[in-house]
Amino acid sequence: MNIPFLDSWLNRHGGEQEAQEQAAADVNDPERAAGVAELLSECELLRVRAGQAGLELDDSPASLAALDQLPPRWRDDPEELPWLGNDAGLYLGTVIVRTVPGATWHIWPGGHPVVRLVSGREISVVEAGLDWAVNGAPELAQVYGEAAEA
Repeated sequence: MNIPFLDSWLNRHGGEQEAQEQAAADVNDPERAAGVAELLSECELLRVRAGQAGLELDDSPASLAALDQLPPRWRDDPEELPWLGNDAGLYLGTVIVRTVPGATWHIWPGGHPVVRLVSGREISVVEAGLDWAVNGAPELAQVYGEAAEA
């Protein structure tokens, strides 16, 4: 799944293939990785919806469990659902990268962000977030727990 703001960034930085290679290099360059991680951690829609439900997202594993407990009112809006799921996945990735030692963002060709664990395993966090938003499973805290054990 492409992420619109990442697509825009890619388009501003040259040809699509060249820009995708540059985005992947940016994640692997420690100086630029922080900027990419910050961009991926914004998750504005999810943060707003969580705030409306009285939940402040503090980038902790406990906040993932709290998100899992929210009533899924976003399912009532089919236009918002994929955006919220995308944000949930990026938020999941943000929590993993910030709290699991050695976990890093990696951008696949095509602009798809994944979290790469020290073991080499890659977690497609955006897919997990979309599944969570649509079906309620897997729970975000469960995906986090599996990543933390790896």
